[in-house]
Amino acid sequence: MTASAPLHAPICGLDWSRPYVMGIVNVTDDSFSGDGLRGDAAAAIALARAQVAAGADLIDLGAESTRPGAAPVTPAQEIDRLLPVLAGLNDLQTKDGRRVPISVDTRNAATMRAVASAGANIINDISALEGPGSLEAAAETGLPVVLMHMQGEPGSMQAAPKYHDVVAEVHAYLAARVEACIAAGLPQARIILDPGIGFGKTVEHNLSLLRHLDRFTNLNCPLLIGVSRKRFLGAVTGEQDAARRAPASIAAGLWAVAQGQAAILRVHDVAETAQAVKAWQAIAKPRAL
Repeated sequence: MTASAPLHAPICGLDWSRPYVMGIVNVTDDSFSGDGLRGDAAAAIALARAQVAAGADLIDLGAESTRPGAAPVTPAQEIDRLLPVLAGLNDLQTKDGRRVPISVDTRNAATMRAVASAGANIINDISALEGPGSLEAAAETGLPVVLMHMQGEPGSMQAAPKYHDVVAEVHAYLAARVEACIAAGLPQARIILDPGIGFGKTVEHNLSLLRHLDRFTNLNCPLLIGVSRKRFLGAVTGEQDAARRAPASIAAGLWAVAQGQAAILRVHDVAETAQAVKAWQAIAKPRAL
């Protein structure tokens, strides 16, 4: 598939003319991939800067682990972990001087308001703004949002996920959340969607969603795809160590990009993914002979 013209309005300077790489920075006590920084702000700031130097176009900060079986944290804990990192990244720029958007991964309304005041650029909510007061808080901040599909809660989502038609059900859910956001005063032009790979899905559910990403085109929002180091990749490759799943993660991410659907790849292995995306772009871009 060749590269195509942008279909969506720009968000935070991202014009969707190419796939973007989002680096993951976990300021959590634990993480399924073993990269939780346990509230170490200095380490988080250093990692974010290193990821941008390696090719990240935006950074996603998280202070609550959402791995299967994870326990929730309080908004106060999240805020205490996030604000020092945001303060340390307020001058973050790419080599060409472009401001790097900072996304914050949270499902708490109080955290959304706090990080917006502290300079965050995007709210990334795994519960698609369904938490108490979250939709209103996000609309008040005026920030763009990422709405993700998840069946259940992080603590129990992988116990026994069931769907009649996973693609149709995830599509219908995201469509309903877009409508809810618009009704709350959050314009569609500020919405990014995430089908929630690995969040309340079996291996086959995840594979089916990736095979049918084109079904989400009519929702008219950019798609964020998060497959990095996910457990389903371990199941299909036999690699049990999450930190060693970069090749599978890149393969799955490039599949999503090649379908013309993935606007953002959310990844742990930034340098490797950025290099792979550049190679794909060079091959896919039409050239005069």
